Amino acid sequence: MENRTAAAEEFILVGFQIGWKAKILVSVGVSFAYILTLLGNVVILCIVCLQRCLHTPMYFFLCNLSVLDLCFASVTVPKMLQNLLSGDKTISFAGCMAQSYFYFLMGTVEYFLLTSMSYDRYAAICNPLHYPTVMNGRVCAQMVLGCWLGGVLSVLFPTILISRLPYCRSKVINHFFCDSGPLLELSCSDTHIIELMDFLLSSVVILCSLSLTIISYAYIISTILHIPTTTGQRKAFNTCASHLTLFLMSSSISIFMYVVPSQKSMSEIRKIPAVLSSIVNPLLSPFIYTLRNDMVKKVFKENFIQSKNLVFPSI
Repeated sequence: MENRTAAAEEFILVGFQIGWKAKILVSVGVSFAYILTLLGNVVILCIVCLQRCLHTPMYFFLCNLSVLDLCFASVTVPKMLQNLLSGDKTISFAGCMAQSYFYFLMGTVEYFLLTSMSYDRYAAICNPLHYPTVMNGRVCAQMVLGCWLGGVLSVLFPTILISRLPYCRSKVINHFFCDSGPLLELSCSDTHIIELMDFLLSSVVILCSLSLTIISYAYIISTILHIPTTTGQRKAFNTCASHLTLFLMSSSISIFMYVVPSQKSMSEIRKIPAVLSSIVNPLLSPFIYTLRNDMVKKVFKENFIQSKNLVFPSI
């Protein structure tokens, strides 16, 4: 027990093995992306909260997605920047376990939430007359609560098992955050059961969410094709295209990273999709999905013009 505790006091995150100049460039790029992520998602939250016309189920889910993106990026980016700029690559055992838990928690909740949003679009387009009843405020709140509870319960048990493993091989994690695969490489005990559990849980969450979303969009596309006017088809398709694009981006990256039977030989390969998952996706999400939305752009322009008139009133 003493050897196990001493070996697990802290870990060292290798991160990206690049030169100092490259680290500066990467730090600037990551910082810029992180600031844009914060600004983009905060703008969405403010616009939706302040505009009563946006108090609908779709924008309720979008607000929750923005909160998730803010948390998701904040789990890994600040520590990555600290490691790049200060050279201090250490992370405490408790900090490592917490980072791993919240990373997978946010990712799992996001899948559940995106799946819920596909059902919302299905109800809005395929059953418009019953939509206000089917997707009332209580149902939306219960769906979001179910997403969080599902994420907490599915990630908690594997994280507890990983935290109780003896880590006596090394303290060096070959990643820029405490991913489960590189952590399992450091354990001197048999980790096949935990690897299998990770594989099964990842497969269930990602593939089931993907399947349900594809089924929803099969019905949605079928309904859109029966809309008599081209304008109506375009409007309905634009409402859904961004959501489907975002979901397919997230699922393809996660399938490559986690829906594999063995994780120990992929540490170097998984760094690039991990950057896309934890930095690029949260950055693109508000711009792809919300800020391109016609209603949001209209509200944003109206508020911008109003603010401009207050600052520079016409004489």
